[in-house]
Amino acid sequence: MLQRIGDALKGQKWLAYLVLGALALVFAAWGAYGIVNLNFGGSDYAAEANGAKISLEEAHNRWLRQQTQWQQRLGGMEIPPDLRKRFQDQMLEGMIGEALIDERTQSLGYRVSTEALREAVQQEPAFQIGGQFSPEAAKGALAQAGISLADYERDLRTQARRAQLEGGIRASEFLTPAERARLAELEGQEREVRYLVLPAERFKSAAGVDDAAGQAYYKAHQAEYMTPESAHLEYAQLSLAALEAQVTASDADLRAAYEKAKGRLEVPEKRHARHVLITGKDDAAALAQAQKVLAEAKAGKDFGELAKQYSQDPGSAHNGGDLGWAERSAFVAPFADALFGMKVGEIKGPVKTQFGYHIIRLDEIQAGKSKSFEEARSDLEAQLKRDRATDRFGEIQERLQTKASEPGADLKALAQEFDLQAGEMPTFVKGAGAPPLGLAPPLQELIFADPPLAVGRLGGPVLLGDDRLAIVKVLEHRKARPKPLAEVRESIVAALTQSRATALALAAAKAARQKLEGGAS
Repeated sequence: MLQRIGDALKGQKWLAYLVLGALALVFAAWGAYGIVNLNFGGSDYAAEANGAKISLEEAHNRWLRQQTQWQQRLGGMEIPPDLRKRFQDQMLEGMIGEALIDERTQSLGYRVSTEALREAVQQEPAFQIGGQFSPEAAKGALAQAGISLADYERDLRTQARRAQLEGGIRASEFLTPAERARLAELEGQEREVRYLVLPAERFKSAAGVDDAAGQAYYKAHQAEYMTPESAHLEYAQLSLAALEAQVTASDADLRAAYEKAKGRLEVPEKRHARHVLITGKDDAAALAQAQKVLAEAKAGKDFGELAKQYSQDPGSAHNGGDLGWAERSAFVAPFADALFGMKVGEIKGPVKTQFGYHIIRLDEIQAGKSKSFEEARSDLEAQLKRDRATDRFGEIQERLQTKASEPGADLKALAQEFDLQAGEMPTFVKGAGAPPLGLAPPLQELIFADPPLAVGRLGGPVLLGDDRLAIVKVLEHRKARPKPLAEVRESIVAALTQSRATALALAAAKAARQKLEGGAS
């Protein structure tokens, strides 16, 4: 859910190069927990891209989040210095790419309304309990990902603008020769960047924290050091996957299913073709060019070379217009009608579509056929087991609905009767949940309702998605309360020390910048 929004353009490196101009990255100084820029201007920022500045605060906060995520992946270990340097470089490079794209979307006037943003946030499934948006669920999910609600909303707005830009570019379906040349030029360029590293670690010894400062920080930030509301539960759950593992399907069952499904087991005809796409604002000129290419192709000129020379389809021109194997549904109707009416070796055109004029050559045909029983067996078995398990799942749900509401219903007895996975969960947290049930919004709504599910009472069954259900019994309710200072003292000292060390590193970086501006090297 909360995979960082920047990943939306992963694998789309060409997009940033296509739409944006050159990048200017000025001197930057990195701390182990902070980033300081040494630039030529009066303002402090980590990097500049086409006039769009990445602030020190943005870079600092991004690094803190990513550092936490990487440490979790490393099992709580400190990140080795060489890896830290690599992660920091990758992070800043990613932020630069994001800034370039954001600058372009804003210059083109792409906007996302507050209403649309609010609707997108409220429709996020992980932020809902019982199908309704829950601020508690949103805070819990974002806390697990290390993101504030404000950051999430800002990133969501940015993602929407980028999607508008990407969609506009993709809708054009092709690059002009000039754009392709520019893309090739940009991809081959290298930039030399100089930066100064001032690790905040160097300043920690000068950033001492006494008891008074720690107590003051604790009082001022007590809301950050709360033990959330929670419950101690007994639970029993049933999964569709567990039922599927118990289901068997005989050979006779599978053959009967095969006979019923024959109509759905047709493998459609596929064709292997090449094409040349001619497009342009002047329709008459494009048609004339397409007719010229058609004449050359029919005269025996190598079709692949014609595609490389004339085609304006960036996806196939470099490969001689090769479209690979595809079925009819892969193409727009005019193209599909022409292609699937041709004979092997035939050249046809110009065929007009919304993309331009096409000259098509059919190379091979792979006839459609029905899957044999053996070819379809594994798919049929999986589907049959799924169907039977789904039926059994529904039956158990209905019976549990009745039995769990009976006076004196016992969770452990029901778990044994219906072969449910039973267990105890000492701390099921409001807004966060706990393994193995996870966040479980429907359970959140049941357990922490107003009034909450009574201690000792059986609740459920509750559906956790389409393939899991659970029944629960509350053993104890716990209200939210502040954590004792002694319990959080270490983290407070670490936070204050880091904050002060970062401030000292920033001051040192500013002094270094002044020296550089004065001519020092």
